[in-house]
Amino acid sequence: MQQYQNLHQQYIDGEWRDGRTADTIEDLNPFDGQTLLTFRAAGLDELNEAYEAAYRAAPAWADVLPQERRNILLKAAELLLARQDEFADWLARESGSAPAKATIEVMAAREIILEAASFPTRLHGLILPSSTPGKESRVYRRPLGVIGIISPWNFPLHLSMRSIAPALACGNAIVVKPASQTPATGGTLVAKLFEEAGLPKGVFNVVVGKSSVIGDAFVVHPVPKMISFTGSTPVGKGIGKLAGEHLKKVALELGGNNVFIVLEDADIDRAVDAGMMGKFMHQGQICMSINRFLIHEKVYDEFRDKFLARTRALHAGDPTDQQTQIGPLIDEKQVERIQQDIAASVKLGAKLETGGQAEGALLQPTVLSNVRNDMPIAQNEIFGPVAGLISFKDEAEMLEMANSLDFGLSGALHTRDVERGVRLARRIETGMIHVNDQTVNDQANAPFGGEKGSGMGRFGGEWVMDEMTRVQWVTVQHAPRQYPI
Repeated sequence: MQQYQNLHQQYIDGEWRDGRTADTIEDLNPFDGQTLLTFRAAGLDELNEAYEAAYRAAPAWADVLPQERRNILLKAAELLLARQDEFADWLARESGSAPAKATIEVMAAREIILEAASFPTRLHGLILPSSTPGKESRVYRRPLGVIGIISPWNFPLHLSMRSIAPALACGNAIVVKPASQTPATGGTLVAKLFEEAGLPKGVFNVVVGKSSVIGDAFVVHPVPKMISFTGSTPVGKGIGKLAGEHLKKVALELGGNNVFIVLEDADIDRAVDAGMMGKFMHQGQICMSINRFLIHEKVYDEFRDKFLARTRALHAGDPTDQQTQIGPLIDEKQVERIQQDIAASVKLGAKLETGGQAEGALLQPTVLSNVRNDMPIAQNEIFGPVAGLISFKDEAEMLEMANSLDFGLSGALHTRDVERGVRLARRIETGMIHVNDQTVNDQANAPFGGEKGSGMGRFGGEWVMDEMTRVQWVTVQHAPRQYPI
């Protein structure tokens, strides 16, 4: 099977072409700095053309028979499986994904497509009882029309597909703006996949451009009825404000400061296993990654020692090496930001147990003990391979710390008493939490989303179907009605 070509171009109205601005976007390998692709950036003209193409294509796509939309999605899932090595290689080189992470991401994206393939036959209407004699009360469900999708660089394939596949399945046309760091895995590779699967011209469009040029216009353009964004909380708040001023729907999956709680009765070995996965998968560059380890003082030393031993055994290096467990961060600016938080926290009394050193964008796995909840390494979203261990004395103190920040995306809690765990989990202000597991969980048929500063809206299953469709109430008065006037 020949690999996809011309991934450095814009995809607008079924055609691959260069942007017309003078700007270029360099797609760099974060491990060695080599240029993977060079894009001629899209400007406002290309953005308008993409939205207009989607607008023209949307009505016909909405009327396509449900089994035809389903079959295109199933074909895309089949192609992704056949091309999994190609996609995993791009994830390694473009986003620094270690082998295990790249494989997980490809398979998760495929699961999203498979789940979405069931949507065309699940978009049910309703017949409601009416309080008026002789009236039939109907509810119809239709696509929104056109959806604008802004995808991130950390899980570019998975988090793009989380909006792309459901939007298409529900009968919408789309315009995708991938992150400039991962324009292929977040945009043009996915467009190639659906083009090969037989998606009609104009239904899927990709614009790769600088946010400073097309970012605001992408949101406020009159064509899209909804903006789906995954990224940082400050940017998400800005998008929410712009979209609100133009009365657009939004689905915002934003930052997290996720807690991993170890109670005094926890299985410590099991908790350490889960904590390693939840902290270090993809170098901690996941919105659901563990940010704060809250550990009961009675088991703090045992957890710290076992977690340290496991961390010191991790292999950091080239993400294309099958032995690598920790790859590079997306760029060196992220390393500098994290090292500043480490230094500031150590100055305030935290102890650097291991790691902290970096070579280029490769930051060694790091553990800090004696961390307090008010230190920078706890207060800020780390988005890197750094674990901060915090001690607590009782449930009340743990809950106060867990709920003290304006984030609530994911969490995890370990205890041998499951019902106690569920009782405490329900008191933690977060959209998702997992008892006796780790924080990085996503399932295509489950509601994914956060509370507070971690966003609004839900992805997954029937919840994303609600986000990406509209309902219309239609009544039919069969018998003459008696009016009071």
